[in-house]
Amino acid sequence: MVLKLGLPKGSLQEATFRLFNRAGFYLSVGTRSYFPVIDDEEIEPVLIRAQEIAKYVEQGVFDLGLTGLDWILETEADVHEVCELAYSKQTLRPVRWVVAVPKDSEIQTVQDLQGKRIATEIVNLTRKYLARHGVEAHVEFSWGATEVKAPTLVDAIVEATETGASLRANGLRIVDVVLESTTRLIANKQSWQDPWKRQKIENLALLLQGAMAAEGRVGLKMNVPRRLMEDVAKVVPSMKNPTVSPLSDPEWVAMEVVVQEVEVRRLIPLLKQMGAQDIIEYPLNKVIP
Repeated sequence: MVLKLGLPKGSLQEATFRLFNRAGFYLSVGTRSYFPVIDDEEIEPVLIRAQEIAKYVEQGVFDLGLTGLDWILETEADVHEVCELAYSKQTLRPVRWVVAVPKDSEIQTVQDLQGKRIATEIVNLTRKYLARHGVEAHVEFSWGATEVKAPTLVDAIVEATETGASLRANGLRIVDVVLESTTRLIANKQSWQDPWKRQKIENLALLLQGAMAAEGRVGLKMNVPRRLMEDVAKVVPSMKNPTVSPLSDPEWVAMEVVVQEVEVRRLIPLLKQMGAQDIIEYPLNKVIP
C-alpha cells in the first residue's frame, strides 16, 4: 500500500524539503521534475501548486497534502486537518494576507475600499472579508506580479507577505490584515478512516512536528559541582527539568538541558562563571514531547 502525498511546489518547496529531511526523510527532486524521490517506499510524493493541493486531497487524488490554511479556506475544501506546521518560505512566522495600497493613496481603512478595484489571488476570501465590513468593491483575480498593479491597474491589492519587505520595495503600505495563515498537514477523509493510512499519516505527523519543535533549539551538556547543582538548575531554562546524572567523582554531576538557541550566548558565559565545566552545545533534529 502507498500513501499519495501532495507537496507544494514553488515558494514553500525548499522549506518543505528541509522539514522532511530534519524529520528523517531524504527528499530530493530534479530541477524540472514534479516527482520527488523519497527514501520511504510507502510514500509517493508529487509536487503541485499549493493552491491546488487541498482540492486534490478532498477528491482523493492525494491521501495527504501540505498546504496553507489560506488555500484550504479559499477553495472551501472538505478535508481532515491532521496538524498545524507553522513554517513558511522564509521564517516561522505566519503568512499574512494584507490589503495594501500605494503610499500616497487616500485609502486609509477598509471602508475606503467602497467601489474600488482590488486585485488578488484569494478572490473568495477577499469578497468575504469585504462583506464582513459591509463594503462593496470589484475584486479581480491576479495571475501574479500583484504588487505592480496598484495604482496603474487597480486601487488596492490583497497580497501575501511574511515580512512586508516586498510591499515596501514596491512603494506600498498595509491598510489591514485579511487573514493569517500557516501550513497545515491535511488528509482525505476516506484515507483518514483507513487504519493503515491513518497510522502512516499519524507517524509522519509526529516526526514532522518533532522536527518543527526542534527548530531554534539546541542541547547543552555540562559538568557541575554537586553543591552548585540547584543554583545552576535555577538559571537554565528547560522543557521540563534538567537531566542530572551522577559522575564517578561523587562531588560532580552531569547536567543536560534543551534550550532556545538564542539563549546560548547568554547562558554559556554565565554557566562558566558559576562553575560549570566541559560545556557542550549540540544541534537537535527532532524534539518529541
